[in-house]
Amino acid sequence: MIIQRVVLNSRPGKNGVPVAENFRLEQSTIADTVQAGQVRVKTLYLSVDPYMRCRMNEDTGSDYLRPWQLSEVADGGGIGVVEESKHDNLAKGDFVTSFTWPWQTVAILDGSLLQKLAPQLVNGRLSYFLGAAGITGLTALLGIREKGHVAAGANQTMVVSGAAGACGSLAGQIGRLEGCSRVVGIAGTDEKCSILVQEMGFDAAINYKKGDVAKQLRELCPGGVDVYFDNVGGDISDTVISQMNQNSHIILCGQISQYNKDVPYPPPLPPDIEKIQKERNITRERFLVLNYMDKQEASVLQLCQWIQEGKLKVRETVVEGLANIGAAFQSMMNGGNIGKQIVSVSK
Repeated sequence: MIIQRVVLNSRPGKNGVPVAENFRLEQSTIADTVQAGQVRVKTLYLSVDPYMRCRMNEDTGSDYLRPWQLSEVADGGGIGVVEESKHDNLAKGDFVTSFTWPWQTVAILDGSLLQKLAPQLVNGRLSYFLGAAGITGLTALLGIREKGHVAAGANQTMVVSGAAGACGSLAGQIGRLEGCSRVVGIAGTDEKCSILVQEMGFDAAINYKKGDVAKQLRELCPGGVDVYFDNVGGDISDTVISQMNQNSHIILCGQISQYNKDVPYPPPLPPDIEKIQKERNITRERFLVLNYMDKQEASVLQLCQWIQEGKLKVRETVVEGLANIGAAFQSMMNGGNIGKQIVSVSK
């Protein structure tokens, strides 16, 4: 069977900025027959995520992420529909997902590595299982519950950087649902800031490209910052940490401002900021959602319930066509999208 697939065409280098041309669309073939335990699936949606930048390097710098190989098909979170099955628990027409879905139009996969999806849980919006009801939503929810120490009625203020992104836009809302009394986002455009406040219920949002961020933070968080959901690292995070309270908590989710630099993860703080962190007993521990998969099922059901009740607003930036996945990746890394970046492969 002839298919289309996307392979890694070139590496940007550890300090380089990814471009669409780092990926290549090509024609390939897969077997015409499905073996015992396998299924043939048609790809519907693929997820594009910041962590994938590490996979473009020969060394990902992580023991749980393997690098993409040159001229080999890339992979990540994906959703598809079963076209043929020789697996006992999967039937034709089932919707399935995997963290290691190949970037190709049709694939033959090991059925035991696939998770069956129930579209009714997300009001039929299957792509949500790659975002708000998937690993992105789990990262926001479990990050807050495991590292944020949010307590209802404690009058806590949360700040979220990268707040208009896939994880940040959910984290602010979940922080509120979990009990934070005030939520402030940091984003890169006035449009994003407006969406955070008017659509997603943030109390306020700061455009870090305009004005004095430190001054605006002091005005918007007069009682200091108790919980910081950190998606970006760098100067913005240093500014937030300098205004955090005694015994406060950093949820170290991502450091996208540092992903094109050859630095360890998590990147070390500047000496003056590290001093503040230690003096104020601010926790800053690496958070990896994969360490909490025993809580996955209950957490996904909670996310789906919030979505159904309209308590969790979901934004997606959807790009049509497998051929455009490289451009989607470049846009996402440049902060050009709002919410989750999804590639629609086939309808």
